[in-house]
Amino acid sequence: MTVLVTGATGTVGRQVVAELLARGERVRALTREPGSAGLPGEVEVVGGDLTEPEGLEGVFDGVSGVHLITFGGALFAPLETGERLVAMAEAAGVRRATVLFGGGETPLQEAVCGSGLEWTVLMPVEFMANALEWAPDIRATSTVSEPFPGRLSAMVHERDIGACAAVALTEEGHAGQTYTLTGPEVLTVYDKVAALGRARGAGVRVEELTPGEAGERWRAAGMAEEVVGFLLEVYGATPVEGRTVDPAVPRLLGRPALRFEEWAREHAERFHLRPSVRGPLPVGPRSEGEAGAHREPEPRAPASPSRRTPWNP
Repeated sequence: MTVLVTGATGTVGRQVVAELLARGERVRALTREPGSAGLPGEVEVVGGDLTEPEGLEGVFDGVSGVHLITFGGALFAPLETGERLVAMAEAAGVRRATVLFGGGETPLQEAVCGSGLEWTVLMPVEFMANALEWAPDIRATSTVSEPFPGRLSAMVHERDIGACAAVALTEEGHAGQTYTLTGPEVLTVYDKVAALGRARGAGVRVEELTPGEAGERWRAAGMAEEVVGFLLEVYGATPVEGRTVDPAVPRLLGRPALRFEEWAREHAERFHLRPSVRGPLPVGPRSEGEAGAHREPEPRAPASPSRRTPWNP
C-alpha cells in the first residue's frame, strides 16, 4: 500500500516524505506544482489542490494512510473541504490519518476526528526552521532584531515532526491520540542566536526591539494586523505549551528529540557572513546570548498549539 502526503513540498511535508521512504514505504506526494516539487525520484508526485476536491479523483486509491494539512488557498486560510476529503479517503479504504495542527480548530480536523479513520493529531510548537527568517539580517549585518528576546520556546526540529508522523501512519497504537511535539530544551532568543553564531563560526548580536518597533517592522513586511497582534501577544507571554518540554517525541521515536544546536549546524551555510561584514563583533550583554543575558513564505509555526498563525506545512 501507499502513504499519501499532502503539503508534500512544505517544511514538514518534505520531512514526512523522507521519513516514510526511510521506513521502506511507498509514497504518493500531493502538490499544486508537481513539475517543481524537487522530491526524490521514487516518490509518486501528483498534482492537486485540497481546496478543490473535485480534482482529486483517484488520489486516495490504494492509499493506506494520509498525512493532512488543515489549510490551503490564499493566506493559509483554513480548509473548508474537510468533510469531502474525509469522505473520499474513507470511500477509497484509507485506514489511518495524521493531521498537522494549524494553531486552532479547523473544519478538516473536525471532520477527521469525527470519522472512522484511525486519526492522530500532531501539535508542534515553534519550528526550528523559523530561525531561517533571521538569515538575511545575519548574513548582512550579523544582527538579529526581535522583541522580548528573553522569551522562552521549546522549539521542535521539523525532522522530528516528520518522523512522528511516519510512526503514527505506519505503526499501531496511535489512533485517537493528540501529541504535542517539542524539542528537548527551552531556549531564549539569546540561546538560539548563540547557537547560530557557533554554527557559522562568527558571533551574532541581538538587538532588542520594543513591541511598537517590532509591530511596525512586521507591518512593513506585509504581515496582516491580526498576525502582528498575535505575535506580540504570544511573544510577550508565551503560553505554557510553547515553553514546556513534552516527552512525546522521544516516546514516539525511541531517541532524544533533536536539539537546536544540531539544526543550526545543519543549516549553517544559510547564515554565513558576507565578505563585506567579516571581522570581529563587539561583545556586550546583548551579544551572542551569553549566560545570564536573559513560499512559499519562510516557515512559521505556532508559538503555542492554542492559536493560529501563518506557517509553511
